Amino acid sequence: MIRKHIIAHGRVQGVGLRFTVTGFAKKYNVTGWVRNLYDGTVEMEVQGDENSIQQMLVQIQKQRWIEVNHMEIMEIPCVE
Repeated sequence: MIRKHIIAHGRVQGVGLRFTVTGFAKKYNVTGWVRNLYDGTVEMEVQGDENSIQQMLVQIQKQRWIEVNHMEIMEIPCVE
C-alpha cells in the first residue's frame, strides 16, 4: 500500500478531471481526495497499491478532454 500527493498541470480545470479521478479511483480501488487549486492546477492524494494508482493515472491522461502536461508526484506516508 502506498500514498501519493499529486499536482496535475495543464488544461485540468473545467474539463471534468475531479469527476474522472473519482470514477477511476472507484474502479481501481484507490482512496483519497482531489481538489482544484487557485493557480489552475488540480491537487490530489491517492492511496492504494502501486499498480492500481499507476493504472488510474494512465487512464486519466488518456481522456481526450483532459490535457495533463505534467504531474508532480511525491510519495507520502499512508493513512489508516
